[in-house]
Amino acid sequence: MTETAATGTEAHGEAHAEAETEAAVEAALGGLDLDAKARLLGGRDMWTLPALPEIGLDSLVMSDGPIGVRGTRWTAADPSVALPSPTALAAAWDPELARRAGVLLAQEARRKGVHVLLAPTVNLHRSPLGGRHFEAYSEDPYLTGRIGAGYVTGVQSGGVATTVKHFAANDAETDRFTVNNVVSDRVLRELYLAPFEAIVAEARPWGIMTAYNTVNGVRMTEHHHLVNEIARGEWGFDGFNVSDWTAARSTTGAIEGGLDAAMPGPRSVYGEALARAVRDGRVAEATVDAAVRNVLRLAARVGALRGAPPAVPCLPAPVDGAALAREIARRSFVLVRNENGALPLKAGTVALTGAAARDARVLGGGSATVFPDHVVSPLDGLTAALPEGTLTYTVGADPNTELAVAGRGFTLRAVCRDADGRTLGTADAPSGHVQWMGDDLPDGVTHDTLHTVDLTGTFTPRESGTHTFGIKGLGAFTLTVDGTTYFDDVQRPVKDDPFLSFFGAPEPRAEVELTAGRPVEVSLRHTVALPDDMPLKVVTFALCHAEPVRDPDELIAEAARAAGAADTAVVVVATTERVESEGFDRTDLRLPGRQDDLVRAVAAANPNTVVVVNAGSPVELPWRDEVAAVLLTWFPGQEGGAALADVLTGAHEPGGRLPTTWGALADAPVTQVVPEDGELHYTEGVFIGYRAWERAGRTPAYPFGHGLGYTDWTYESLQVTGTTVKVRLRNTGDRHGREVVQLYLAPAAPDPARPARWLAGFAGVEAAPGERAEVTVTLPRRAFEVWDEAAGAWSFVKGSYELQAGRSITDRRITAPITV
Repeated sequence: MTETAATGTEAHGEAHAEAETEAAVEAALGGLDLDAKARLLGGRDMWTLPALPEIGLDSLVMSDGPIGVRGTRWTAADPSVALPSPTALAAAWDPELARRAGVLLAQEARRKGVHVLLAPTVNLHRSPLGGRHFEAYSEDPYLTGRIGAGYVTGVQSGGVATTVKHFAANDAETDRFTVNNVVSDRVLRELYLAPFEAIVAEARPWGIMTAYNTVNGVRMTEHHHLVNEIARGEWGFDGFNVSDWTAARSTTGAIEGGLDAAMPGPRSVYGEALARAVRDGRVAEATVDAAVRNVLRLAARVGALRGAPPAVPCLPAPVDGAALAREIARRSFVLVRNENGALPLKAGTVALTGAAARDARVLGGGSATVFPDHVVSPLDGLTAALPEGTLTYTVGADPNTELAVAGRGFTLRAVCRDADGRTLGTADAPSGHVQWMGDDLPDGVTHDTLHTVDLTGTFTPRESGTHTFGIKGLGAFTLTVDGTTYFDDVQRPVKDDPFLSFFGAPEPRAEVELTAGRPVEVSLRHTVALPDDMPLKVVTFALCHAEPVRDPDELIAEAARAAGAADTAVVVVATTERVESEGFDRTDLRLPGRQDDLVRAVAAANPNTVVVVNAGSPVELPWRDEVAAVLLTWFPGQEGGAALADVLTGAHEPGGRLPTTWGALADAPVTQVVPEDGELHYTEGVFIGYRAWERAGRTPAYPFGHGLGYTDWTYESLQVTGTTVKVRLRNTGDRHGREVVQLYLAPAAPDPARPARWLAGFAGVEAAPGERAEVTVTLPRRAFEVWDEAAGAWSFVKGSYELQAGRSITDRRITAPITV
């Protein structure tokens, strides 16, 4: 009785607050003329919408995620907590952990004055060649939807909006601005729209972001059917729809297609162009009003509209960002091989090797980049965790084939000057990277007066030898090292690529002999020349550097000798920003450089070799059967090295399970990511990921859902009542552990139009040695449905199924019939 009354009171309170919000929205809308409404829908600058003080509306501030909150400044001078990659978060198979990550990110957003987080990315791993897959969760729509809903719930519980992206079928990077993805209605519904639909239903996101690409001939920023008829109409989505940056191309097409905000500004297809379209009779003002309502509702929810109660009046308790980053990392690590109990490490000496062990890659490249105030590398973490004198380190092999942005050893500042050489302002540049967007310039600096930027300071090398310096960016540069000018010329683009200046490779420009420990002066001057017709003024360039290069064979031999003298060898291999980043897809799944050679040489010298794979998405591991253990650590975030030490030493077990299939590219069933004549046809239908591997009868290196812990589990019983499932299991190992119980549905009568089986539910459980545990899962109705294209509706497929419970798609321990 009391519980019912409380629930009713709570519902009444929510309804009252929503009524207040809608009243405030209507009052604010009534106070705007056409020009103000049109201006509100176009960006004020790179990251914000305009404030309208006359109606009590603050400027809405947006920022990239999804593993951190960068804020409006793209610089290491404004650090952010860096969590593990989305693939890592999905590998934990824990929506509650995703919710906690969201709570932390909302805290970070509020700290930086951000109202809207441009995350999460819930596109699918259609092909392993997708270059940005580290930023998405999984190949499976159900797992993606569950993790994404947890994330959205967490962020919005902190009073910060999310924009679930990229809507829709934005599953590759090649020609992403222009590609027409041709996808059947059934495939869209069952795969690519499914995570968005689930998140709308479960988490009620306050925003979505529509993608660059075209779907079935219609740009996503103009897709009336997918946005207005499906998302808003069928699903009941009541949030705002923002374009991906520069994606909106048509004023009438975008507003009629349901796009509320066209970013960035101030030049956009909205603003004056939208007001003119209304006055010319090409757009109804009521259509503009609908978009304005969505933006005002967003402002109300985040507390940026006077007179409207914020959606979250009481904020969550503060979160320790470093502690949570470390927990997510270790719970995401997937132990895919562990022969003869190689892990946890036993007492003795450890030989650590790999350039990525010293200079860790903790996040993927592109617009999701944030700058943590510190990074714990594997070398740092193991040095702190292991007894003094038991750890040695060698470089072994370096995956990087290009210069890195200046960091360790550099102390730099950016000095801005006018055409007469007068100093206008200065700014810290701790990473050697200048990236100022719009009006985000140092105090005292304007685009009208800015003529040159000098990155200047000192560099103290940690190694003696030939150091290479270079430049990332376009335009006129002067590079000086230790009093000598090595480059004074213009750096031009190698191809017509709008993202080149952001994500392109740096050009080497100087080789300098330096002595370890002796500081030298360095300077990189950039003459700023921004075209008048640029939609947004951006000043971006970087000073880059590489350590002296030693003979690769010598480095590998040195690592093998160290491994042979140790009880255990640990090799850290990694991808680079040139392999996994925004703006391009992969052409292969190989580890870059001589890393495969390094692993084989170390394994030959020490049979007790553990390989740590620092990659955000699948890579080929041709030596996997030659080593004792393989641990996948994704891009593990700022605390990755500490989490690695936790897992290797056995202080914690690796908690992850694969959210996507790992296998050789030659065996992968879906590999086409390059459009032909501007079109990419999803001819594989609903068969992607594990569904495709099973259909093709191919065996991957490691299947979907796979992951080992440090204990063993026995599945004892599976009970089905209607669509409620209970699984009982027992920890039969000798230490406490966590198991992810996975439930798969398989039609009793195989249907070639449907997968052999699909994920229908999962749950995590913990137990002490010898202890029994039980999980209860209610299977969703959608698990039994297919999209009927002829009827244009979901069809519930009655009949007999086999419910399979186990540890992966291929390790199914116990089954039971289920009839619906």
